[in-house]
Amino acid sequence: MVAAVGETSAGPSLRRLRDVMLESPEGRKILKERPRINTTTVDMSKLAQLPHGTFGRAYTTWLERCGVTPDTRAPVHYIDDPELAYVMQRYRECHDFYHCICNMPVNVESELAIKYFEFANLGLPMAGFSALFAPIRLNKVKRERLFSQYVPWALKCGGSAQSLISVYWEQRWEQNVEEMKKELGIWDGPPAKWPKPLKEAEEMAAKTG
Repeated sequence: MVAAVGETSAGPSLRRLRDVMLESPEGRKILKERPRINTTTVDMSKLAQLPHGTFGRAYTTWLERCGVTPDTRAPVHYIDDPELAYVMQRYRECHDFYHCICNMPVNVESELAIKYFEFANLGLPMAGFSALFAPIRLNKVKRERLFSQYVPWALKCGGSAQSLISVYWEQRWEQNVEEMKKELGIWDGPPAKWPKPLKEAEEMAAKTG
């Protein structure tokens, strides 16, 4: 249901994002090649063997640390235009990259922070809807922290960063992640509670490789 609402409400925003992609060589290449992100198309073992500090290594560590997989993104069903449908699919499949490069885990507070970030950066209505209404799931303390720490960061960082829809993440696996942040205009979000310590996640990710 949530995915369907996101698709049916995205109309003009998707056309705008497609136009943003067409304005850059990297974005145009994405639209031409239409890469997909899942464990079939991405060699996770190879990424886990990359040097520390690379984006690919950081991504596999993030997956391990959060206990998630890139195979959970729903396919697009309600957008007729094939190119716009791909833009929506691309947005969904890149969502975890935003968490990773902003150093944010997967929990309600962090997910809402990334939704605010996405709304400021991409302007998709569904991200805005989630950001506005989902905070009712938080208790008073967490809600206050969300609006005093996470939201200001998300709006400032997302609003000033390069439009991430045009980033060809898969061709940047070997790039230094800190250099990527500087290039894209991104900095880490506020400190958050992670489900697994960083060192443990790095060791587990390395064993996977």
